[in-house]
Amino acid sequence: MIYCAIPYAIEGLFASNKTFKRDELVTEFGVNLVRRSVKEVDLQSKSVIDEEGDIYTADIIFIATGATPILPSLPGIDATNIYTVKTQEDMEALLEKIGSGARRAVVIGAGAIGIEQAQAYRARGLDTYLVDMASHVLPNMIDEDMAGILHERIRENGIKLMLSSCVESIEKSDNHAKRIVLSNGEAVDLDPNNDFICFAVGMRPNVGLFQDQGLEMEQDGIIVDNRMRTNIPGVYAAGDCCQYFSAIDGKPLNGKLATNAVPMAKIAARVVAGLDEEYFGFFNGAATCSCDLRVASTGFTCAIAEQRGIEIIVGWGETTALFPMMPGAGKVRVKIIADAHDLRIIGGQVVSTLSATDKIDIITLAIQQRLNLRGLSKLSYSAQPWQSFMPASSAIVDACENALDNFKAQGEPLRHSELLECV
Repeated sequence: MIYCAIPYAIEGLFASNKTFKRDELVTEFGVNLVRRSVKEVDLQSKSVIDEEGDIYTADIIFIATGATPILPSLPGIDATNIYTVKTQEDMEALLEKIGSGARRAVVIGAGAIGIEQAQAYRARGLDTYLVDMASHVLPNMIDEDMAGILHERIRENGIKLMLSSCVESIEKSDNHAKRIVLSNGEAVDLDPNNDFICFAVGMRPNVGLFQDQGLEMEQDGIIVDNRMRTNIPGVYAAGDCCQYFSAIDGKPLNGKLATNAVPMAKIAARVVAGLDEEYFGFFNGAATCSCDLRVASTGFTCAIAEQRGIEIIVGWGETTALFPMMPGAGKVRVKIIADAHDLRIIGGQVVSTLSATDKIDIITLAIQQRLNLRGLSKLSYSAQPWQSFMPASSAIVDACENALDNFKAQGEPLRHSELLECV
């Protein structure tokens, strides 16, 4: 199914079956599609046993088992009205719960999935709470200085946003959650027979089938090389079940995104077919919607760069999203993050009233091509009243120029003479 579409099906924008993918996506290529669960795998002999006891053998095994939402270890976490969101069963259970009289929902985790779920529940008329232990929403996508407008919109939409708080315990009545106790001393009461909690606090790789088989794995998944090969000959893996590294600094990085899984799978397929291709790592371009705002990010945030020991220089640019005299022009704000030692672009963030993905993809390409601030500041862009700001400016260019100004204001070129030509 198309996981990204689940919140919009829950919101009621279209029928839930619109989220399902067609079997023909694989069968039209002559692939035998078997709709059964796998009960046992032997990676050495390349054999698989399904739930009906049928055995399949092959020369190559390709692992694409994905990841499962995490439920933290908490008192009361086994209550029957606690949900996660990833599968068709999850979606249908939530739709049934909402349709059978739910009046209040509490979403734990204010990442993209949590925000989208909270908005869907609010659109269905539920009294909705959104809780996160971070000080701002989307902490893995954007920095706090880009989040303030999102907080305003979320609260204006009627969602009760509770930040810098984590769940300490869940009180139950007849195995139904009736109260959530938070670390800040607050609590949220629930009707145990109707209301519910949805956790969206991260994912863990589905690798239980492969334990004790000599397959090299770490906490974040199966270890693969740049051709998606595991340490066992003839066994490949790609997607959310894998651990991989950042294309920016070559260190391990969480990247459980469909936009990472797709190119990984393509590389694996081409290598199995005899072609020699490589996957160069995660850039983590991602996008979501927060009420009427579009949000996107790529590369490292300031916080992630700091955690990885990278000294940074930052710039901002802001324009209207259309020519300012056009109806509904709104605004677009861009943040650019560069490595202060070579001015190479390593991250970007966009908040816009219109599409943010087109702009973030330009920044991702800049990161892929190892452009520095000077290079991206020379971006040749187009302009049209219904599609962009006026020819005089681009928020991306403005952000790069602002970062260069900030760099020069610090006297940095005098300390890094090799960068004089860049500024």
